[in-house]
Amino acid sequence: MNSLTLIIIYFIAINIIGFVLMGIDKRRAIKNAFRIPEATLFSVAAVGGCIGAILGMIIFRHKTKHWSFKIGLPAILLIHLALFALLAFSPVTFSFI
Repeated sequence: MNSLTLIIIYFIAINIIGFVLMGIDKRRAIKNAFRIPEATLFSVAAVGGCIGAILGMIIFRHKTKHWSFKIGLPAILLIHLALFALLAFSPVTFSFI
């Protein structure tokens, strides 16, 4: 398995985790149970799960009134896209062993 395949698998997995965490937190909010900390939700988004977290926020209608999530998650996504563009169009090539 090459490194690109591993990176793609990682991003799919972390976005699924971000989506599922939003769903779990929404269910726990309805049941007044122990909640997933916001720092955990943002951490998962920061390490690559922002698309899944945004989709979970929309589909589960969870955290949609929190400005930190309405602004923060798209901001994280924009930062990730900017870093990806910087790496993709950089004249420097990276070699993975």
